[in-house]
Order: sequence, then C-alpha cells, then structure tokens
Amino acid sequence: MLLTILIVFFSIISLLVFHEFGHFIIAKKLGVRVDEFGIGYPPRLFGKKYGETLYSLNLLPFGAFVKIYGDEAEPLVQSKSQRKKRDPRSFNSKPIWQRALIISGGVIAFWFIAWFILSFVFVTGTLQAISDEVQNPQAKVLITAIAPGSPAEKAGLRPGDVIRRLSGIDYQISINKMKEIQEFVGKHKGQKIVLTIQRGQEILDVSLIPRVSPPKGEGAIGISLARTAIKTYSWYQAPIKAIEATLSITYLIIKGLYQAIAQAVSGVPVQARLVGPVGVGSLMIQAAQLGIGYYMQFIAMISIYLAIFNILPIPALDGGRLLFLGIEKIKGRPVDQLLEQKINTVFFFLLIGLMIFVTIKDIARLL
Repeated sequence: MLLTILIVFFSIISLLVFHEFGHFIIAKKLGVRVDEFGIGYPPRLFGKKYGETLYSLNLLPFGAFVKIYGDEAEPLVQSKSQRKKRDPRSFNSKPIWQRALIISGGVIAFWFIAWFILSFVFVTGTLQAISDEVQNPQAKVLITAIAPGSPAEKAGLRPGDVIRRLSGIDYQISINKMKEIQEFVGKHKGQKIVLTIQRGQEILDVSLIPRVSPPKGEGAIGISLARTAIKTYSWYQAPIKAIEATLSITYLIIKGLYQAIAQAVSGVPVQARLVGPVGVGSLMIQAAQLGIGYYMQFIAMISIYLAIFNILPIPALDGGRLLFLGIEKIKGRPVDQLLEQKINTVFFFLLIGLMIFVTIKDIARLL
C-alpha cells in the first residue's frame, strides 16, 4: 500500500511539473526569458543554472513553478511608445496572441500528456469493457468496486480481483460472463459459496455467504463487476485512437460539468460531487489496484480534468488570465496589472478555501 501511495503522489506531482513545463517550453520558443523552472516550492534545496535559466529542486513537494521574465504586476502603461520600450525578451512586451499561447501552454500540456499516455496504453494493450454478448473465450470478469460492510468486504475481496470459478454445495462453474455470476449467486443466497479468484499472479479461494435481503443497489455479495478483454492497436493506429479517446473524454467531462451547473441553477439536486486532493488520491489508489492499464487511463482522465478546470475563466487560473487578455484585446489597452493581481489574489484564496473545505469532506467520507 505504501508503494501505491508513493506512485500516486509522484504521478500527481509529475502532472503538475509537465503543466509548468508547457508554459516554460512555449515561452522559450517565443523568445521570452525564463528566469527559473522549479520543482516543488521554496525554500530551495538545490539549484543549477544552465544558460539564462535556473533549474531548482525545492523543499515543499506540492507542484512546480516557472518564473517568466516580465510576467509580474506593474503599473498600467498607457502609452504605446512606452510599451515598445520594454525589453523584447519580456513577457509583457509580446503581442496578445503570443502571451495567450504561453498562458495556454500548461493546459495544452495536460491534453498532450493524456494523449501520450493513452497512445502508450493502446499500443501495449488495455483492458476494455465488453458486454456478455461478445463471444471472447479470453474475457475476464473482474471486481471493480466493493460495498462497505458487504460479504465481499468481510471476506477480503478487493477491486481488481478476477473471478475465475464459483463453487457451491451442489456444483461449480468456470466464469466467462457477468450473468453467470449473477445467476449462480441468485441460486445460492443464504448458502456458503467459494469464489476462486486471481489476484495478480496468485490464485485464491474465498468463502462467503450471499445475503438474502441485501441493501438496495448493492446485490447479494456487494460487488460491482466488469467483463473485460485485452485490446491492442498497432503503433500507427494507437495515436489516432488516443486522439479520439481524449476528445471523447473531454466532451463527456464538459457535458457533465454543464449538466451539474444547470442542475444547480435550476435548484435540482446535483448528482456529481467535488473531490479534493485527498479524494482524487483515494480514487487513484483504487484505480491502481485494478492494474497498470486502468491506472494509466485514470491518470489520463485526471490530466484532462485538470486541463478543463484550468481553462475555466476564473481569476487565478490560466483561463482567468486569458479572460484578462480578451478584455485587453477588446479595450485596446491592457488591464492594470496591479488590479489584475489583486483580483487573482482574492480568487486564489477563495479556491484555497474551497479546496480545504472539500478536503475535509473527503477525509470525513474516508473515515
């Protein structure tokens, strides 16, 4: 479990590092000076300067940062001639489209990471859910979730366990389809049954008694199932399939966000719930227990979530900065950067407060 937690932690940090690298690489390509690229937050532990950029490793391991020359608050410059006198290597001296591209670099990086991960997964092979109607002798039925307090949890079953065989007092069957499990369990409610499962390289026998009257929505054993089969793509098909998957996930997330906002505005109870770092970490641990393929796909989905969240037109996020650039384009002159900084600071602390609130809720759920 400790190893899984460490993998999850470094996965999250890696996503944040690549986000900042997106800003960094586009700024470099557009000729903007980058003063520092740091992993973690100060105080600094180690730093090495290459060219004009200091690359640093810092004590607080909560992300990364990039210091771009000229990307700081300054009094509003009204005169075009004054703006032209700025250092041409400065962020603020660049035209709006270049500044927008630099700001968007982090969001682009999130989408790129998702595409890259999915391309790798599709080449190496990934478990894909298939229905019982698909004839596939190599298909596996695995446990995807376990209800708290259920016979499955008490027996020690885990998400990711593959159900190979079911045995009762009268007969046993090998499992290839979900309906075979459902029918077998339905016939043996209140009776002891044995599940032969595969957990990694281990084969285990687990005994339990299906409930006669289970809670609504849980089932007699208290498990959720998925029938899966490994699907691989060629090296030239995988990137195309990864683009399709990235666009599909992006669409579904945006659609879900729109529906949640519409429900909230209309007063309808919102089905979705916010999760903070603790909640995301818990979901990542569950995904890791299902196998490397599931975990990698979940990381790709988290990366897309972060891209969409960052591009929202909320001050303190990349989308908020793009919003201020849009105002500058419409007005023909930049927003006072000191005012922009104050607005960003207010929203930053509001977001931190929301994160703390959601994290407390996440911890309460886990307890």
